[in-house]
Amino acid sequence: MFKETKAFSGFSVDDVPKAQEFYGQTLGLEVSEAFGLLQLHIAGDKKIVVYPKADHIPATFTVLNFPVDNIEQAIDDLTARGVHMEIYFEDKQDQRGIFKGGGPLIAWFKDPAGNILSVIEEPA
Repeated sequence: MFKETKAFSGFSVDDVPKAQEFYGQTLGLEVSEAFGLLQLHIAGDKKIVVYPKADHIPATFTVLNFPVDNIEQAIDDLTARGVHMEIYFEDKQDQRGIFKGGGPLIAWFKDPAGNILSVIEEPA
């Protein structure tokens, strides 16, 4: 039934202008706005909808993962832009926030609305 549809994902924020600045300027994504909604344009001509919600509650799980070739460089770039890396597993994350407890290298950070995002190393 939906095999050929171009499905997309979405999540809420409490402040669309702050989200637009964060995703567009801080993270460097192409962002467009229409009817009070943001669209994050990611590689492969895909989009993610970011919508306002007055009673927004941040997700308690990762809503968006950004694959990177080099996680340490990505963290350097993010922290230089004022992004704080989160520590969820003190015994399995290094001082930079990189999870080294098995599986791919991953580090988490939050958007201005408190939603959890990650960078995950997937070398080319």
